Amino acid sequence: MDIKEIQNLIKFVSKSGVNEVSIEQGEFKITIKSDGGEGVIMQAPTVVQAAPVQQVAAPVAQAAPVAAAAPVAEAPKAEAAPVEDDSKYITIKSPMIGTFYRRSSPDKDAFVNVGDSVAVGDVLCIVEAMKLFNEIESEVSGKVVKVLVDDTSPIEYDQPLFLIDPS
Repeated sequence: MDIKEIQNLIKFVSKSGVNEVSIEQGEFKITIKSDGGEGVIMQAPTVVQAAPVQQVAAPVAQAAPVAAAAPVAEAPKAEAAPVEDDSKYITIKSPMIGTFYRRSSPDKDAFVNVGDSVAVGDVLCIVEAMKLFNEIESEVSGKVVKVLVDDTSPIEYDQPLFLIDPS
């Protein structure tokens, strides 16, 4: 049953004065109740409406990975060079689980940006954990090469946050 059929059924129930209509088609079940003509209450105990869409999309999805296999195979080759270069950088990791913030407030500048020089003890970011804002300080001196986490995103313990070039 598609959305237009459901809308037509709701209009029918509201105009006809019928108090309740229940329809079952396979796994799809819908109940439409009217409270005396004024309002219509619709209950769908099992929303299986998405299941037929997924089943129809499944054959298309099976053909798509074959076409998408080539771009996926090319992506690791392009990323292989940066992974090798990252070995000379020091990774600053999160000491806790929380929310990553690059700035102390939305109207302030970021603590550090790519290309900035940092010294031991400089604040790199803030991690909010249980309503406490913890400043994460640099443990090394160097230049910020890459910020690995988006601002205001959730982070895990020991998750890489920054790459620092110590030279």
